[in-house]
Amino acid sequence: MDQQTLSLDLKTLDVTERGAALHVRMRREGAKNVADEALLDDLEDVLAHLRKRPDLRVMVLAGEETEFCLGGDRHELESLAEADSTGEAVLRVAEKARRVCEALESADVATIAAVRGPAVGAGVALALYCDLRVGTADCTFRMPELGLGLPTAWGGALSRLIAEVGAPRIREMVLTCDVVDSARALEWSLLHRVAADSTELDKIVDRWARTIARRSPAALRGTKALMRAYGTPARSGDLTGLDGYLLATALNGRQAKGR
Repeated sequence: MDQQTLSLDLKTLDVTERGAALHVRMRREGAKNVADEALLDDLEDVLAHLRKRPDLRVMVLAGEETEFCLGGDRHELESLAEADSTGEAVLRVAEKARRVCEALESADVATIAAVRGPAVGAGVALALYCDLRVGTADCTFRMPELGLGLPTAWGGALSRLIAEVGAPRIREMVLTCDVVDSARALEWSLLHRVAADSTELDKIVDRWARTIARRSPAALRGTKALMRAYGTPARSGDLTGLDGYLLATALNGRQAKGR
């Protein structure tokens, strides 16, 4: 299959086109693929590019061979909170995370998460905002925020996680901070498929991408819009915008206590 490199100025992502599929690989070298502000900026650029490419049908999101994404960059956020006691700097990053998650959810293309190794915190959110998820047998999921003294507030993801997995199971993940292995992730619908290794994972992703690429673009867009509409429970208000304020309040409160 022809493969092209995308002409975008990206610092933290490798992006290639393979037919009607855009393959996006997070590559925070030496930083264990943490979702810092630079990664969020790059993901926003790629997702904006997707909206201009009606010829594309699929986006595949993956990490390095040994990890998918080890969460938000806690050290970056703590530094921002220390430098700006108003919380505005943390809010800026939190808003970017929310926009990225919303763009993943509202993308007209089908999105596939290819999970190798651990997905932690923000990594769980990025995977769960994708339409389809496949992981290797050694992949894991974990939500450690509460154990770190932080609210589970990244990208407005808690609503999506509850909708995809169910409130009781997400409650267990959040309150215990336990690691969820691939077998339990499959049982809980964190994953749709488990692959024995990376080779099999690539085959599953390629098969899904080829199948979806044959679909009518208009039918795909309409079907995704319907699934979003039917999958969104009726609620009195959208609370995802509060995530940034909760995170900023928690981080700035810790900084104030430490002074």
